[in-house]
Amino acid sequence: MTTATLDQLRAGQLAGARQLKLACGLTEFPREIFDLADTLEVLDLSGNALTSLPDDLPRLKRLRILFVSQNPFTELPPMLGECASLSMVGFKSNRIRHVSASALPPLLRWLILTDNDIDTLPRELGERPHLQKLMLAGNRLRALPESMRACSKLELLRISANQFDALPDWLFELPRLSWLAYAGNPFNAAREQAAALRSTVPDIDWHELALGQVLGEGASGVIHRATRLLKDGHPAQALAVKLFKGALTSDGLPGMEMTACLQAGQHGNLIAVLGRITGHPLGEPGLAMALIDPAFGNLAGPPSLDSCTRDVYADDVRFDWAVALGVARGIASAAQHLHRRGIMHGDLYAHNILHDGAGHALLGDFGGASFHDVGDQATAGAFERIEVRAFGCLLEELAQRAIAASAARTAALEALVQDCMGENVKARPSFDEIIGRLDVLI
Repeated sequence: MTTATLDQLRAGQLAGARQLKLACGLTEFPREIFDLADTLEVLDLSGNALTSLPDDLPRLKRLRILFVSQNPFTELPPMLGECASLSMVGFKSNRIRHVSASALPPLLRWLILTDNDIDTLPRELGERPHLQKLMLAGNRLRALPESMRACSKLELLRISANQFDALPDWLFELPRLSWLAYAGNPFNAAREQAAALRSTVPDIDWHELALGQVLGEGASGVIHRATRLLKDGHPAQALAVKLFKGALTSDGLPGMEMTACLQAGQHGNLIAVLGRITGHPLGEPGLAMALIDPAFGNLAGPPSLDSCTRDVYADDVRFDWAVALGVARGIASAAQHLHRRGIMHGDLYAHNILHDGAGHALLGDFGGASFHDVGDQATAGAFERIEVRAFGCLLEELAQRAIAASAARTAALEALVQDCMGENVKARPSFDEIIGRLDVLI
């Protein structure tokens, strides 16, 4: 979406626009936006200085998506509940303390309230039957409304960096919950602190590294190509260096991501961590990681505003049967490995997977990772079954794009997809069982 100017809006140059983005230090809502009421579907007012929206905002009768992040609102505007078509609401990094029932649109599907000051949510949140994606990291919540046990379509939940003393039991019964992040809450603090103190990789002094080009940048940090200048005649080592930012992300805390990477250990389908960086002049935390062969690329793109929770693939993407099953088997093995180490990835998605086109895949991005007690088999199994549904979504996407080997194998793969995504949560297979069933199909 291209950023427009206030002058363009006032001159009528945006007539008929379906999308509008304004970021120009606004302190008041421009009334000229209502001239677009017959067409406007997406409105982005992020990065301004707004503290309120007009009471007649529902005049924007076609408005489906509203972003007002990075503004100093102290409450979620109550008139939002009167916007008949509104399904996606984003108020990230405001100063919101209060969310009233009247602020929740009837068609609410995707709600982003990351990085605010909210300590309670209204009971009516559980009465929004279309709710699919809920992002609440970085608030002061101690509980979720009991009514949310009725949110049968909820698939993604981010509650990291809050004040939870426990997770509600009903969370593990939600029939479609697939992507859960809960790190940085009091109930898990001791386990996280213990994990942060354990390290199975060596320290690498910052002064041994020479940074090169930027390979990528995400919400939690920047990845550079780097060279480690070894002594005693050893050749220089090419690697990747990720320097973590301190800011909260939509998934949670970058420090928890770093801890999860360190605790994940070595596995053929994880990006290898070579060391923890020490001695950075500004104290920035970082990891040295294996440099990925350029033959590897992302399996898919992240969800769109319309797809909400499902990744976006190029229209012409197809996989040979062995390639699709090789990717699936590798990621299932990585997930099995992580859960055995008490780590829930929390963001098991195709867009977080690199593959080489020949069936070898690497699972990355631990920004949504959380820790659990492997000794508590009941709870550990409950977390695993949530992640199994995420894997089921991935497996479904691969199956839809796989060139079938035979009718029997296709039927068996479809049956595995259905079992992984089944709404009877306790009946889902474990990753051990999934791997066994995939091995038969490869």
